[in-house]
Amino acid sequence: MDMLYTIAITLATLAVLVAVHEFGHFWVARRCGVKVLRFSIGFGTRLLRWTDRQGTEYSISAIPLGGYVKMLDEREGEVAPEELDRAFNRKPVGQRIAVVSAGPLANFLLAIVAYWGLFMAGETGYAPVIGEVEAGSIADVAGLEAGQEIVAVDGRETPTWQALSFRLLDRIGDTGTIEFAVRYPDSSMVYESEGTLDRWLAGEEQPDLLGGLGLAMYTPEVPPVVGQVVAGGAADRIGMQPGDLVLSADGVELPLWMDWVDYVRERPGQVIDLQYRRGDQLLSAQIVPEAIEDESGATIGRVGVAVELPEMPPELLRRFDRGPLQALGASLERTGDLVVFTLSSIKKMLVGLISPKNLSGPITIAKVATASAKSGLEAYIGFLALLSVSLGVLNLLPIPVLDGGHLLFYFAELLAGRPVPEKIQALGYQVGLFLVLGIMILALYNDFSRL
Repeated sequence: MDMLYTIAITLATLAVLVAVHEFGHFWVARRCGVKVLRFSIGFGTRLLRWTDRQGTEYSISAIPLGGYVKMLDEREGEVAPEELDRAFNRKPVGQRIAVVSAGPLANFLLAIVAYWGLFMAGETGYAPVIGEVEAGSIADVAGLEAGQEIVAVDGRETPTWQALSFRLLDRIGDTGTIEFAVRYPDSSMVYESEGTLDRWLAGEEQPDLLGGLGLAMYTPEVPPVVGQVVAGGAADRIGMQPGDLVLSADGVELPLWMDWVDYVRERPGQVIDLQYRRGDQLLSAQIVPEAIEDESGATIGRVGVAVELPEMPPELLRRFDRGPLQALGASLERTGDLVVFTLSSIKKMLVGLISPKNLSGPITIAKVATASAKSGLEAYIGFLALLSVSLGVLNLLPIPVLDGGHLLFYFAELLAGRPVPEKIQALGYQVGLFLVLGIMILALYNDFSRL
C-alpha cells in the first residue's frame, strides 16, 4: 500500500506541475493566434484523448514524466496555405518569445499562488534559539552564546529555524564575512557580530548547516519515554509499550533519551538488564539489542523503539498572520528568493562549491513528495511550490531543447534581425540533448546511491 501511495502522490505532483507549465505555453499561444494541435500530459501511447471545437487534441499518455504542447509549425510538416498565419514559425519573434517563456512563468505563478494561500492561512515556526556553541567554531569566534536568539543573518530576518536554515543554505561554499544579529531572552536589545567563512561547507554531500557554524539548536531535555514500539523488535518481544519510561540499564541511570540510545548502540547482541516504569509499576526485563550496520558500516545495537518528543516551550512559538496584500507581498518575496537561490546553487555546483551529489532525480522527488503529503496539506503545498520554482528555473537555462535554449535562439534573432541558421540550431539541440541526458543520468545515479 505504501508503494501505491508513493506512486499516486508522485504522479499527481508531476501532473500538476506539467499541466501548469504546458498550460502557460498553450494559453499564450492561443492569445497570439497560434493553432495548437495537441496538449499532452505524458509521452508515448495516448491512453485518453478528446478534441475541442478549435481542433486541439487533449491527451493523457502512458509515460507520465512530462508533457508537451504541439503547435502548427512548417518545420514539422506541411501547412495548408490558408493556415500559414496560424503557424508558430510565422509569428513575430516577440510573440514566439512570449509563448516559450509562458511555461516557466506559469510555474512561478503557481508558486506565488501556493505561498499566498499558505501565508493567508498563517505561518508558524519556532524561534532560532541557540542551545550550544562549540568552542573555537565560527559561531564562537563571532561571539554567539547559548540562549541567544538569532534574529537576522546578513541583514535578513530569521524569525524561525526554517528561515535561518534558508539564509545559511544561501551561504554554502562562500568565502567572506557572515553577519549575525542576536538578542538575549526577554530583551529587545539587538547585538550585531561577524564571523568569517572560507569555502564554507564547500563540496559537502550532506552539509550540516548548524554544525558547520558550531551551533546546536535549543531543544527541551528529552526524557527516555517510549513513543512507539516497532512490531517484532527486541522491545516488542519483552512487552514494552508506548509511554514506558526507561530508568536504568545494567544499574546505570539514564536521565535522557540520548543516554538510552547511546547505551543501546554500543551493545549490539549483548544482554542488558533493563528497569523501566509504566504508570505506578516498576518493571524489570532483559533485552538484547539487534546488531545492525549504520550508514558508515559500523555495527550498532537497536531495540526498536522511537522517542516521545516533548512539546517546545510556547514562548518560542512564532505565528505570522497576514492580510491578503501582506500575504501577496510575502509570496512574491519567497518565490523571488527561491529563484535567486536556485540560480546561485546551480552556479556553485558548476564551480565545485556544491557537490553534484546533491542533485536529485525522480526517486528523491517521489520520496520527498510522499513524506510531505503524509506531514499534511500545508507541507505538501510548500513542497509543490518549491518544486514548481525549480522546474521554472531549470527550464529557463540556456540549453537547447529546454525553453531557455529556444529563448536563446529567439533573442539572437531579435538582435541580429534574422533567424539563427538551422544548422547551428540543430547542432545546439544535439549538444543540449546530450547535456540534459547527462544531468538526468547523474540525478538517477545519485538517487540510487542514496537508496
